[in-house]
Amino acid sequence: MKKADLDLYTDYLLSTFGAATATGLSAMVEGDVSHDRITRFLSAQDYTSKDLWQQVKSTVRMLERDDGVLIFDDTIQEKAWTDESELMCWHFDHCSGRNVRGINLLNALYHCNGTSIPVAFELVKKTTQYSDLTTRQVKRKSEVTKNEMMRQMIGTCIRNTLKFHFVLMDSWFSSEENFSFITDKGKHFIAALKDNRLVALSEEDRKKKRFIRVDELNFSEQTTVQGWLKGYAKAVLLVRQIFTNKDGSTGILHLVCSDVTCDHDAITTTYKKRWNVEVFHKSLKSNANLAKSPTRTTRTQSNHVFMSVCAAFKLECLSIKNKLNPFALCRKLLINASRAAYAELQQFSAAA
Repeated sequence: MKKADLDLYTDYLLSTFGAATATGLSAMVEGDVSHDRITRFLSAQDYTSKDLWQQVKSTVRMLERDDGVLIFDDTIQEKAWTDESELMCWHFDHCSGRNVRGINLLNALYHCNGTSIPVAFELVKKTTQYSDLTTRQVKRKSEVTKNEMMRQMIGTCIRNTLKFHFVLMDSWFSSEENFSFITDKGKHFIAALKDNRLVALSEEDRKKKRFIRVDELNFSEQTTVQGWLKGYAKAVLLVRQIFTNKDGSTGILHLVCSDVTCDHDAITTTYKKRWNVEVFHKSLKSNANLAKSPTRTTRTQSNHVFMSVCAAFKLECLSIKNKLNPFALCRKLLINASRAAYAELQQFSAAA
């Protein structure tokens, strides 16, 4: 990978406020770099999670601590008008409650000392086509599930000797297989649970298969309960959080933690860090132009996603140095660009 081209492309993603095109980049630098060079850069090779680690490694080594957390979540970038492929295909969007066509991206975000750094990513590619017997429609599926991807990414982070204590995840990834994988690697997890998850309150109840739903447990919000999840042999701590939604309604969140030495405040405070991955996804879409590339091939589309992740990382580093959050920094760039455009417009008007 040519670092000069990577720096140029990621700077362009953070600077442009329209479609991110090779011709637009070339115009920005007044033709010093041809659009063909940018196209060749995006088409030359597949840029993967390994390449991302090489870009962020030195920064991570300066910031990492043993109490860091590794956060997993996926996001879908809808691109309804782009041709369907193994990458650009249909995914169920839990936010909208419907199937959408676009890119499904799984991220591993390392959070330590107030800083969030992407350390791994995977794109969901549905390479296998099949016919649905009920609807007789041709559909796609991935040969590797997102849960399998997550376990592979955790294993890679451990091999890279990344320092972290907890893996944080939502209920989508709260499977017994994931829990066992994490603890067998010497790490701990804090995860959200669906209300219908079954739990036993003693070792004897677990052996006799006396389980109850987690939402039927009788315990107060500020306490922890030790229990055993059905299908998972080790003791865990359970926590209940009651929160108020924007519309005034209340909701309940059940958390499970594998580190039985933690108390209620430690579990809830640590799990709040999971929100940083939502902020990162918003920055990817709003600040790093994740969706604004007209690339057509699977390779160039995948590589543009990689560049967007690198751009979001660069923006995080810049925000730390300039003591501005990423959105305020991009807002400042937009204001300065508007001022420059306004000044040039006035020159045109005066000449006319």
